[in-house]
Amino acid sequence: MIPRDFGPPTRTPREHLAPLGRSPTPEHVGFLFGSERFGMRNEDVYRCNVALSIPADPAFGSLNLGAAIQLIAYEWRLALGGFPVTESVAPPEAADARAVAGMLDHWERSLVEIGFLDPAAPKKLMPRLQQLFNRARPTVEEIHILRGIAKTMAQPQPQPQREAPAEPESPDDRGPEPASR
Repeated sequence: MIPRDFGPPTRTPREHLAPLGRSPTPEHVGFLFGSERFGMRNEDVYRCNVALSIPADPAFGSLNLGAAIQLIAYEWRLALGGFPVTESVAPPEAADARAVAGMLDHWERSLVEIGFLDPAAPKKLMPRLQQLFNRARPTVEEIHILRGIAKTMAQPQPQPQREAPAEPESPDDRGPEPASR
């Protein structure tokens, strides 16, 4: 919106609405929107205390009416205190320290069994894993998943049987003879 030579002052929504939201009577605020095609008539603008201007890209001088209403409604809601967010589902409870320690013992045995961890020189792998799981705060269900992984990786895996290559049926199936020098 281009500021007018005559009429109410022009402000951005956030600049003007923040103090109004803290006023003792915020329910006495009204918004007047003009038509999408022509904007507001001068008579309507003169009835307003402030003309709100939504900052937009200068190449696109205005927003459509629906977008303008959404933006003003959002800014007004923020000015009134925002949007309290309530958890729709309670956050899952983390497994207790005993369950995490048991899972780490299981992982340590499995890592030794598959040859990933040398028990004679364990270095800092297990303390690092312990710190990782302390930060992650796994749930009881996640502890069960991790124990299942440890159990599976320690089990010997059957090696896939390789099929013997099929014998060619005729000399033509063998392909070209190598060239001799």
